[in-house]
Amino acid sequence: MAIENVRERAIYASDPGHSRGRRYREASSPTRNDFRRDCDRIIHSTAFRRLAHKTQVFVYHEGDHYRTRLTHTLEVAQIARSLARALGLDEDLAEALALAHDLGHPPFGHAGERALDACVTRFGGFDHNAQALRIVTDLERRYPNFDGLNLTWETLEGLVKHNGPLADRDGRGVGRYAKNGVPAPILAYSHIQDLELWSFASAEAQVAAIADDIAYDAHDIDDGLRADLFRLEDIAAAGIIRDIIADIDARHPRLDAVHRGHETVRLLITAMIEDVIAETERRLAMVKPRSAADIRNAEEAVVGFSPVMQSADADIKGFLYPRMYRHVRVESIMGEAERVVRELYAHYLGNPADLPPEWSKGIELAGESTRARRVADYIAGMTDRYALVEHARYCTNTPELR
Repeated sequence: MAIENVRERAIYASDPGHSRGRRYREASSPTRNDFRRDCDRIIHSTAFRRLAHKTQVFVYHEGDHYRTRLTHTLEVAQIARSLARALGLDEDLAEALALAHDLGHPPFGHAGERALDACVTRFGGFDHNAQALRIVTDLERRYPNFDGLNLTWETLEGLVKHNGPLADRDGRGVGRYAKNGVPAPILAYSHIQDLELWSFASAEAQVAAIADDIAYDAHDIDDGLRADLFRLEDIAAAGIIRDIIADIDARHPRLDAVHRGHETVRLLITAMIEDVIAETERRLAMVKPRSAADIRNAEEAVVGFSPVMQSADADIKGFLYPRMYRHVRVESIMGEAERVVRELYAHYLGNPADLPPEWSKGIELAGESTRARRVADYIAGMTDRYALVEHARYCTNTPELR
């Protein structure tokens, strides 16, 4: 019988027994550690359930076999756990961060985010990472003693910093936040619990981030093939895909197209996971971290692709961007989806009484910024199909998005 390769816990792994704690003190669980409790709270949240009916690339009308935000999230969680196990990291924290990473996405994927961001530009814009933080610290209403999910500091830190530091030590935004600064909701919460926005997050958070990249690459190829947006031979220009296909064809010369595509995706995931493990071990050998704090204070991320795989990843994304994400079929649907979000926002802002009671309460007396954010929060929580239902109720010319 094969024995699963489980590595001993690394000294730089996050330790649930030494968590920096939760915003609101709670008694410990007799059966679950703190990171496991975070996982379970995310899974049982309303926001997590809504991911089942939110767009990944294809809207729900187009078929039952395309990925949604939920199925994508589950795939990311599986890859994150595999990486964490192989690297001796805390699997529960890696899983919690994978499960939570897309909670802040509005309906219709990035199209919905673009539309909401344009609607509330004057009030700080819309950022799905900031929205995810607001969901788990405020907008979820499940517990009698606090709003939000009261997750551990390590989960909140990883949620906002899984792609790297957000600011320098002087508070100036870096990376994607260099132009407009760190979103106000993240800054506001960091004043309550300092998330150390200038540092890297834990190795578990870094694992969740790269698991997201792996899942995107592999499974968007799978969905693109299923939708007939391109053929397997078209993407063979990406060197790693060409090599994988050649290996498959040598071992299975008469394999049909469907199995050939699935095998390509499977082997791509395997190759990427093995590359991350080898590259991360190389970086760890150089950094020689003795604690999770050493991971946060490192000069670069310790989890990542090798230069060769970074190039392959860029080739795959370079292919998918025009051939899938910007395909005329996808673009036309997403253009209509943006209109749905914009028109819903305009309607609710002008007619706040049409919001549910728990959302409209006190809104007439609120300032302009608060009203705008309240409406954006409500729309961001919608599923694709609920957004279309509400649009049909209050607006005209609701698209079918087919």
